[in-house]
Amino acid sequence: MPVRRQRLITSVAILVAASAFVGCASTADAAPDTAPPAAAVYPLTIDNCGTSVTFDEAPEKVLAIKSTSIEMMLALGLEDRMIGTAFPDGPYAEEWASRGSDIPLISDKVPGQEATLDLEPDLVYAGWESNVTADGAGDRATLASLGVNTFVSPAACQEPEYQPTPLTFDDVFAEIEQMGAIFDVPDAADGLVADLHSQLDAVTPDDRDLTALWFSSGSDTPYVGAGIGAPQMMMDAAGLTNIAADVDETWSSLSWEAVIDANPDVIVLVDSAWGSTEKKIGVLESNPATAQLPAVRDHRYLVVPFAAGEAGVRNVEAVQSLVAQLEEISLP
Repeated sequence: MPVRRQRLITSVAILVAASAFVGCASTADAAPDTAPPAAAVYPLTIDNCGTSVTFDEAPEKVLAIKSTSIEMMLALGLEDRMIGTAFPDGPYAEEWASRGSDIPLISDKVPGQEATLDLEPDLVYAGWESNVTADGAGDRATLASLGVNTFVSPAACQEPEYQPTPLTFDDVFAEIEQMGAIFDVPDAADGLVADLHSQLDAVTPDDRDLTALWFSSGSDTPYVGAGIGAPQMMMDAAGLTNIAADVDETWSSLSWEAVIDANPDVIVLVDSAWGSTEKKIGVLESNPATAQLPAVRDHRYLVVPFAAGEAGVRNVEAVQSLVAQLEEISLP
């Protein structure tokens, strides 16, 4: 079992309520189930992808980079804490779109350190570790020295000690709960987790033992969802067998020869502005070898928006969509 990626430093309590429950020695002394969530205790120190981050209070001026971070904030009702967004992967989920409509888009890509500091954020919340480097919004240590905290989506941690292997929905839900602690909104976090749990439990996976290719990008060499990341997690939940499940990566290059040998029953196409569904279908149908795959000939395609294809609050939505699309696909 891998070490918990986002463990809290033991000297700091996250929630008073959690301490109270642990300390109760008898049922008679236990707090009632109807007790409201307790406030977070600051300072709150978190080990985030190997970087120690201390919050003296809930962040008030957040720059969110990548859709997973942006939509996490929106789903928790934290749009009033956001001073800007950057590098979104596509349109927001419909249920949260109105919440994000007035938040300034700072950049279509990752803003540089100077542009980031000009915003005077107290937190940069990043979907990828590369978003908070010297080539991105700023090196984490440098930003910290200037009074700007950084937090990376735990599923995006790359160091072996911190990378979820494999990623599970429990990991996704744990980030929601952690953000609830950081922003002192545990009730919103608990409610969101309970709702997503309920939706996921209601999913009936496809039972035909179908194999699938998760086609993220590429033409000469496809870049695919491999065996330990969000694509694998979602395909498992939808009842699909990933043809790249034995590759110990989140995403990985895979030769077209390997795809042809695996002959997947269906192909998941990740849709984005820079790599549309139509473009990927064109790649598959223009290659004489892949054009002969039954899944290509019969157009057995499933579509997932890029923003829902990475670990975050839209993964349950993506599983529901995959199952619904599979219901429309018949095999000989």
